Amino acid sequence: MKLPVLNAEDFKQRRAKLAKKMGKNSVAIIATRAEMLRNGDADYKYRAESSFYYLTGFAEPEAVAVLSTDNTGKLDYILFCRERNRDMEIWNGYRAGLAGAVEDYHADQAFAITDLDQEILQFIQNKDKLYYRFGKDHAFDHKVTTWCKALYDQHRQGVHAAKSIIPLDSILDEMRVIKSKKELDLMRAAAKISAKAHLYAMQKIRPNMMEYQLEAEINYIFGQYGCVPSYNSIVGGGANGCILHYVENNQALKSGDLVLIDAGCEYQHYAGDITRTFPVNGKFTAEQKAVYEVVLNAELAAIEQVKLGNHYRKPHETTVKILTEGLIDLGLLKGELNELIETEKYRQFFMHGTGHWLGMDVHDVGDYKNDAGEWRAYENNMVVTIEPGLYIAPDDMTVDEKWRGIGIRIEDDIVVRGDNPENMTVDAIKTIADIEYFMAEHTCKS
Repeated sequence: MKLPVLNAEDFKQRRAKLAKKMGKNSVAIIATRAEMLRNGDADYKYRAESSFYYLTGFAEPEAVAVLSTDNTGKLDYILFCRERNRDMEIWNGYRAGLAGAVEDYHADQAFAITDLDQEILQFIQNKDKLYYRFGKDHAFDHKVTTWCKALYDQHRQGVHAAKSIIPLDSILDEMRVIKSKKELDLMRAAAKISAKAHLYAMQKIRPNMMEYQLEAEINYIFGQYGCVPSYNSIVGGGANGCILHYVENNQALKSGDLVLIDAGCEYQHYAGDITRTFPVNGKFTAEQKAVYEVVLNAELAAIEQVKLGNHYRKPHETTVKILTEGLIDLGLLKGELNELIETEKYRQFFMHGTGHWLGMDVHDVGDYKNDAGEWRAYENNMVVTIEPGLYIAPDDMTVDEKWRGIGIRIEDDIVVRGDNPENMTVDAIKTIADIEYFMAEHTCKS
């Protein structure tokens, strides 16, 4: 599999696009996130903050980017980062340093992060607009307000702080919600690797295997492509599939049960997100088939609604109608369709939305409603997940025992493409016939 990559020019183009949206004589400040302690003196493996990385391609911690436009709109990109330090690099790995920030990451100027407070004022003073994301990091928020106060205190010397402070998310999130051709290529790679992992799980599963063992098989495929999980994987056997965010993954998988796997890899900072549900022993029971077909029909119909001319909520409305009809047909709900939908009786079995934006974050940035409070219309190159499900709790005494403990969700990653939505995760099979045939042919029998 040939995998795409981003280069320094791609990030430069993003900065230029942001600068144009910022306007003349403006400045934006964005910091990456801090390293996070796992326990003791051990950190989690570092991953740069998504929007910071989106603009810089810089993956090291302790970094701040400043994007400043002058009165002509010309952009100056300043990067504050760690200096080279031989002793620290022996322990923790190489750093780009100030020279690398300029040569490899195309910063116009680079300064040591230790000099941030001293050097940043020259770049943010006398600007008409300051773009910044308050509320992400309270400690850094305090720094920004301190800098602004320092500029206010210099007004008698002809120095002033920005005349207005504008949330950076208001333009940066909207840039991220519409994907470029290269971003879509990266997401297709994440989707293909994620799909490969789900198929591998179908091959490797066997009764009495532990959920965490199956999770390990999924992670094995991710690792073969240099990827990590884009979120905590869900591997829920039997009734555990009815727990929406089940991540303990520490129970045995039993013959006759279904297993629900919600797992995706992150490739080059872009997320895949797939859910598949299949039988541990390779054969659906009659009840499992009946519920599964309802969910699959809802998912296929919802995917068809991800197109220009429709709003974000249309797939969910479609899902709710088909799931509720199916619940009536199965005898799990009783009553008139429209009334059941209006009173949300279906929420006994389907209690979440039908999808979310997908991109660098698995629950990606971007507004779901417009300024008028209406669901926003789909635009080409948006990416959304479609993930209906039905979850019949093991202790739900309102239904016949034969249905209890069945949890099914099916999820794919969809690109808006005019009237023809593109399913990036189509490689992960999902019909009953395909799953049973594939597992009969490929699942380990030992």
